[in-house]
Amino acid sequence: MSFKSLIFRSLLKNIKNYYLYVFALVFSVALYFAFVTLQYDPAMDVTNGSIKGEAAMKTSSVLLVAIVTVFLVYANNLFIKRRGKEIGLFQLVGITKGSIFRIIGVENFILYFGSMMIGIFLGFVSSKLIMMILFKIIEIDEIAELRFSQEALFQTVIVFAAIYLVIMAINFLFIKRQRILTLFHVRSTTENKKYKVSIFEILIGILGLCLIIFGYYLSTKLFEGQFMMLLFLVMLIILGSVIIGTYFFYKGSVRFIFHLIRKKNNGYLSVNKVLSLSSIMFRMRSNSLLLTVVTTVSALAIGLLSLSYISYYSAEKQAEDYVVYDFSIPNAAHAKQFTEKLDESGINYSKTVIDIINVNTDTTHIVEGGMGALSSPEDFKVPMTFVSDAQVGDLDVSEDEAVLLNVHAAIEAFMTFTTGEFTVTGETKSFELDLIEIQDQNIIPLRLTNSGFPVAVIDHEVFQQLNTDNDFEPGVSNEFSVSIGIDIENKNDLEEANEIFHSSGVSKWAGYESQLDYFINQKLNMGLAMFVVGFLGLTFLITSGCILYFKQMDEGEQERHSYTILRKLGFTRSDLLNGIKAKQLFNFGIPLVVGLCHSYFAVKSGWFFFGTELWTPMIIVMVLYTLLYSIFGILSVVYYKKLIREAL
Repeated sequence: MSFKSLIFRSLLKNIKNYYLYVFALVFSVALYFAFVTLQYDPAMDVTNGSIKGEAAMKTSSVLLVAIVTVFLVYANNLFIKRRGKEIGLFQLVGITKGSIFRIIGVENFILYFGSMMIGIFLGFVSSKLIMMILFKIIEIDEIAELRFSQEALFQTVIVFAAIYLVIMAINFLFIKRQRILTLFHVRSTTENKKYKVSIFEILIGILGLCLIIFGYYLSTKLFEGQFMMLLFLVMLIILGSVIIGTYFFYKGSVRFIFHLIRKKNNGYLSVNKVLSLSSIMFRMRSNSLLLTVVTTVSALAIGLLSLSYISYYSAEKQAEDYVVYDFSIPNAAHAKQFTEKLDESGINYSKTVIDIINVNTDTTHIVEGGMGALSSPEDFKVPMTFVSDAQVGDLDVSEDEAVLLNVHAAIEAFMTFTTGEFTVTGETKSFELDLIEIQDQNIIPLRLTNSGFPVAVIDHEVFQQLNTDNDFEPGVSNEFSVSIGIDIENKNDLEEANEIFHSSGVSKWAGYESQLDYFINQKLNMGLAMFVVGFLGLTFLITSGCILYFKQMDEGEQERHSYTILRKLGFTRSDLLNGIKAKQLFNFGIPLVVGLCHSYFAVKSGWFFFGTELWTPMIIVMVLYTLLYSIFGILSVVYYKKLIREAL
């Protein structure tokens, strides 16, 4: 038989095991080529420099290459080990290791570059669709065109050719180092079927659970203030604790829990538990590193996608909270210039004028927690923004009282405000005021407050005295002494008013803001971030799901003889399939549930920096990820169903 015939027969024999590998490779190439095509597409400059689409695509393409490389190398290692007996037989009939490497190399070349060509074609065809999705997300009114980029083609071929060379180098080392005898047992030695749970494993498992719980606990306290001086170090501790704890959890906790279940049943298990709990228990130690990586990156993907979607989802609410009015112009002359233009265009509007001052304030008795343990008394003496109750709607306070407004979630994460007494110090006078209420209301833009610190509403007479007797804190900006908010009465005129805001030259000044601009910029920035993270997350989801599926294929082949024995003993296909379903529920469910828990605590610790809504965006992301992830569990059950059918 010639080498050509041998290669052809070998390729046909193994192609049925490679279909999901080919799918994942085609998908990865298509997505990478589409991303690189966008990178070179002039349409990515639609924001005129406010967003560097090219830079975002470059970053995502590098991360995409890293994900795909890890996946392809791991998948190749699984398949080359599965062919250990075949390689051993080649050597037994006298074929040299060099010839065997050429056979496998040519076979992989056909499979790999054939898939790559299909992927490039699909990437080119889908690049317009991806661009349309991006424009829809960031709400840009542009026409997506289908462009073929030679630079993208060249870059894709270079990158995936380099990955192919890495895979071939790994295959060469594998074939060179293996002896004939070990090749026939390579698959049986890949799993460590240790039946007895040792004391060390129990301790490791308990330690793993403790480390995960400790990491979760620290994450809930991360932004409460006591760790602010050591924030980066505490983040590293949380990350290390959770990752190491996850590894120990898979290394010992799962086996220990399943061991307790077996012990509770006195060793008498149903066929369902034999095929599910026992199989997972005996293989968990060897799969612990893989499951740790899958869980960690799943948590990272879900967490980043949740945070970006929180910002995207909250864009409108953030614009309302941060800018407050349709237009904020902290200067009377410029506000008049803008309103005159509105009058000329026949646009009706309402104007809100609020005078503001920043005065040194001792907040010791109205700030709890956050700044407490690690702060000195001087840290509680900060400039606070004050406004008169005469200019704040129906709010009326007495001379010795105050009401706190503009309390943003990000500030509340660092400190907790409570009612109580506080001291305001001017240049020659001091005022003792009683904070009687904290309201969820924003009256001036965030930019005009003192670094986002809340705003205190005080009696008009007290405000006038402070305004004439003010001792400004050195280094604190007091550039703005007035907040002028302009609201357009007919929202259909808002876009025209926004054009006037820019064409009149008012928008060029610092601190002059348009709520519509803020909303659009937030949609652009977070929409692009969500787009990039979403596609990277989808890539990892598919590659990690394929890896777990390949692992189940390998385990299924090893357990094929067990199914044959059970079928001969009288167990039906349904009996075996029910056990397999339970097994796949654990194999795919445990990493998913742990990853969801990790991402939940990560998002919960700092979501308020990204938006105003937590639950809806996070739940949507988690549900979608779970549904897509479940597809690979279903495919695994289908594969095992085929094995069970062929058992007799």
